[in-house]
Amino acid sequence: MASSTTIPSEMKAWVYDEYGGVEVLKLDHKVAVPEVKDNQVLVKVIAAALNPVDFKRRLGWFKATDSPLPIVPGYDVAGVVVKVGSQAEEFKVGDEVYGDINENALDGPKQFGSLAEYTAVEEKLLAHKPKSLDFVQAASLPLAIETAYEGLERAGFSAGKSILVLGGAGGTGSLIVQLAKHVFGASKVAATASTKKLEFLVSLGVDQPIDYTQVKFEELTEKFDVVYDAAGEGDRAVKAVKEGGIVVNIAVGESLPPASFILTSNGECLEKLKPFLESGKVRPIVDRCYPFDQVVEAFTYLESKRAVGKVVIHPIP
Repeated sequence: MASSTTIPSEMKAWVYDEYGGVEVLKLDHKVAVPEVKDNQVLVKVIAAALNPVDFKRRLGWFKATDSPLPIVPGYDVAGVVVKVGSQAEEFKVGDEVYGDINENALDGPKQFGSLAEYTAVEEKLLAHKPKSLDFVQAASLPLAIETAYEGLERAGFSAGKSILVLGGAGGTGSLIVQLAKHVFGASKVAATASTKKLEFLVSLGVDQPIDYTQVKFEELTEKFDVVYDAAGEGDRAVKAVKEGGIVVNIAVGESLPPASFILTSNGECLEKLKPFLESGKVRPIVDRCYPFDQVVEAFTYLESKRAVGKVVIHPIP
């Protein structure tokens, strides 16, 4: 294996050895740096984003298919390659990369995730970081933007179609809105959010912001070609779609709605969207940054469901 400067044998990482609330998270200063397999690279983590799947995993929602405890959480990463496996050809030491490190979100996600100083990742899951984005912005994107894109593709979404995004101000919802509008060419984008987030929706390109505290979206006379449910509305979403239209559900939970899908991570999607990110047509939305020693506070904020966009951990030692 080709390697770079000296890599320590131990690192700091956030760990939990039992399922539960934020109180099970512990900062461990002596976690073994992951071994790098032939098809992987070792990334020095510079920023890592939190996602709802992280806390649902920690709560044990899919423990039957999880990796064994103890677990270092974290799916999204942005950082620098410091070591490459013998069969890794895409990246070299020094490359700035980003990605979702788990190919299958719920089926055997890595035991050693991105909330650590180093993480080992299959190179096919990574992409070169767009030069126009800093590491915090890059870390905020992979899982959310890949989910947004894959859902729109699965729905057969295309130019001239209308879409209703449920939960349009969230980490994934804010990217569904932007992709639908600026990449897929939607004729109309409607989205739900709370009263104080409606202006934010307009800034993303939403044509019809809907205040879910005042309006029942399923009772609107207008129906949509696609309803993308990023808020877990379930049966209500079906009532807002046109006859012959499609409802897309982001599924992370104990029971999966029939039209749900579980993201399969890949770096190709990030490379495909790179021109839209570099031009600023699609922009990362970062709500708050927390330093590495405040991961518990960061999860507490994310789990309050108040975030607009993403919560990112940076700097990491």
